[in-house]
This record gives sequence, C-alpha cells and structure tokens, in this order.
Amino acid sequence: MGRGKFKSKPTGRRQFSTPEDLLAGTSNRPRTFRQKEAEHEEEEPEDVSGDESGEESEEETSKKKGTQGIIEIENPNLVKPKSVKARDVDVGKTTELSRREREEIEKQRAHERYMRLQEQGKTEQARKDLERLALIRQQRAEAAKKREEEKAAKEQKKAEARK
Repeated sequence: MGRGKFKSKPTGRRQFSTPEDLLAGTSNRPRTFRQKEAEHEEEEPEDVSGDESGEESEEETSKKKGTQGIIEIENPNLVKPKSVKARDVDVGKTTELSRREREEIEKQRAHERYMRLQEQGKTEQARKDLERLALIRQQRAEAAKKREEEKAAKEQKKAEARK
C-alpha cells in the first residue's frame, strides 16, 4: 500500500470496520464511543415511554466542554462584548469600575480635599507656610524701616554738610 514519501509517520493509516467486525464487537472504534453508543441504545426505549426523559437527554447532550460544566466561575480575563443593543441596556444599572479607575478617582478626591484644607490653612503644611510667611513679612518690614532710617540719616548729614 503506497503511503507517500514519509513512511514513518502514522498519518493516512485508516482502518475501516467491516460489518462482520461490527456485529462481532471487535471493531477498532475507541471504547468510549462504544460506551456512549450503549448508553444511547439504553435510552431509546425510555424515550418511547415518556416525554420527560427526552428532555433530560437533550440537556445531557448540551454539556459544556472540559471543566466548564463542573466549575461555574466568572473569568475576569474574558473579553465581554463591547456593543450592546439599545433594548438590552439597563438604565438603572451603574457600571462597575476597575480597581485602577477606582484608585484614580479616590486619589483625585483626596487631592481635592487636601487642597481645600490647604486653602483654609487647616493642614500642617499650610500652618508651617503661614508661619514662614509671617516671619518673612516681619523681616521685610524691619528691613524697610531700617532703610527709611538710613535714608533719613543720609539726608540729615547732607543737610548739615551744606550748612
């Protein structure tokens, strides 16, 4: 039997069961397929007797893949559909913010509150700034008074020198 250039690979090796093998039960089908087929044959007589058992078999066939049927979890990484139809929109529902968005909003609110307190002079930093500002104003006032006195003293000397 010609299998092509690469004879070491198992691809292309299909073995079909003959009707005799199927009747004898020695076909090459996987065991799980035989079990499913046997269960299906057992369910057929029940389907004839009642309508409810037919609904149960439909539920069993619509099982989820892998562990999805076992564990019901909400995947946070799952991409949710972005486009929502107008009839599906719930107006009363508020959208949940992500952790980063929530932290950003809290940060902005805290900053605004701090700035309001800063303007009112209630924060420690504002008190220190006001004390420093008062000290600077006092020093400037003293320096201005001293300059005025020196200026007055110079003019007095000039006036005395002219005489």
